[in-house]
Amino acid sequence: MAKMNMLQAINNALDLAMAKDDGVVCFGEDVGHFGGVFRATSKLQEKYGKARCFNTPLTEQGIAGFANGMAAQGMKPVAEIQFADYIFPAFDQIVNETAKFRYRSGNEFNVGGIVFRSPYGGGIAGGHYHSQSPEAYFAHTPGLKVVIPRDPYQAKGLLLAAIADPDPVIFFEPKKLYRASVGEVPEDYYEIELGKAEVTQQGTDITVLAWGAQMEIVQKAVEMAEKEGVSCEVIDLRSILPWDADTVAASVKKTGRLVINHEAPLTGGFAGEIAATMQKMCFLHLESPIERVCGLDTPYPLALEKEYVADHLKTYEAIMRSVNF
Repeated sequence: MAKMNMLQAINNALDLAMAKDDGVVCFGEDVGHFGGVFRATSKLQEKYGKARCFNTPLTEQGIAGFANGMAAQGMKPVAEIQFADYIFPAFDQIVNETAKFRYRSGNEFNVGGIVFRSPYGGGIAGGHYHSQSPEAYFAHTPGLKVVIPRDPYQAKGLLLAAIADPDPVIFFEPKKLYRASVGEVPEDYYEIELGKAEVTQQGTDITVLAWGAQMEIVQKAVEMAEKEGVSCEVIDLRSILPWDADTVAASVKKTGRLVINHEAPLTGGFAGEIAATMQKMCFLHLESPIERVCGLDTPYPLALEKEYVADHLKTYEAIMRSVNF
């Protein structure tokens, strides 16, 4: 075991994956000698050469198209989109090509080896162009997997699983936690299964669900609620697509209540999909309406970031509303 922050865990995962498989290549804007804007790919070019870790032009559509081409030839490209806010120029390539390659060929060819890495979310005073959480856009697209880790241990294991996975994966990394989240991480290779949620805390009165950086937020809210005698079960969804409805439903049937928290705006956010599924699977077990604590339906504001975010106070209020319904 070694103490790592999330960036170090991601870098370690990429290092191990590249050592294990010569087909794994890393590329994106400034990822080569510079190590990327956050240094996630630091020293990989020195170790593996410019053919396997290299800079691209500033063109997200080109990065995604190039990744599709490499993956179609059997390579395993790990392409970095410098900020999740800038994944939208690549949206056509990812949604119409990456996601549909296998389907359109009748499984004769695919681009399943692709992983798109991208830092997402707020909390760093980045304003509206460096703070968005676009996971729900991609959750609407069959053929993709969407994964979001909460800490260094999860980041390494989930990223290694994503690189090894036979399907295209979009791997959103909570940049607020890059250096803030530190933990014990095995130095050896390990994978965490994609598509599986994790119950991080057992409870009996209410289920609180989140992912990524919001896990830290909801934990603060849960600690406040527990001082009021509320027993909270906490779940990290981890995979947005596919998502683990069975684990969530088992918890909600036990507690009878559900609060869902995410950074992205409320309308069209993935919490709506979860709430719809849970009311169908758990209808006769629900003791109160499902609560959603999300970002506001506005562009992500710089000056009013604290008012915008789905913080621990809003989450605590939702927990208590639900329990006292």
